[in-house]
Amino acid sequence: MAAWFRRRRPLVDLPRLTPRGESPRKRDRVDLADLTPEVLPYLGQVAYLQLAVFEVLARAVAETEDLADKEAISSAAGTALAKHHAVVAELRRRDVEPGEAMAPFRPAIDTFERLTRGADLHETLLSAYITAGLLDDFFIRLTGGLPTDVGPRIAQTLGADTGAEDVVAILRREIAADERLGSRLAVWGRRLVGDTLLVARSALMGSGNHDSDESRIEPVFTELIASHTRRMDALGLTA
Repeated sequence: MAAWFRRRRPLVDLPRLTPRGESPRKRDRVDLADLTPEVLPYLGQVAYLQLAVFEVLARAVAETEDLADKEAISSAAGTALAKHHAVVAELRRRDVEPGEAMAPFRPAIDTFERLTRGADLHETLLSAYITAGLLDDFFIRLTGGLPTDVGPRIAQTLGADTGAEDVVAILRREIAADERLGSRLAVWGRRLVGDTLLVARSALMGSGNHDSDESRIEPVFTELIASHTRRMDALGLTA
């Protein structure tokens, strides 16, 4: 395996989150530049994550009977695939074979996909909506530590419209029609957060100063959870 996949030891501890009463807006925006992985591992991980999101949504299309819903979900799947292709293009600009760059991350991401795979269509759609949103937010935060010839392009790619509005509309409609579904999805949404934050955490590289690293990572994860809460609120669910 190429040496650039083994530069520094990744952080593995779960973050200590800010108490609920403390607003993340009171803190300065945190610079994670020196915790950002090398550009090639970053691109490899993001490329495979986007491919995984596409695969999840593609399965949801196959499971959906309503033609309008199929079209809406397929649009979201197409957006994830477009993001994957954009990241792969960055790898090819660096004369790196995309498969080689993605391979080290396949086992962990495949395990993550199995852990967050929904038991039915509704849980599958919620998984795609929550996990993709959290991870896009996180990896955008890391682009500041990438070379200037790639970081802004990746930030723009990951920040593009995801088609989530259509997925939200489908879920809201189904929740409105079945009160018990809302309760079940609220529980499922809470379960997704921990596994998703572990994937995010796996991308970070330690600077060698554990206390300093933790002090910067904590508010970032607090912001990610706040964004998760807003996504759940959009569905009328309790985070």
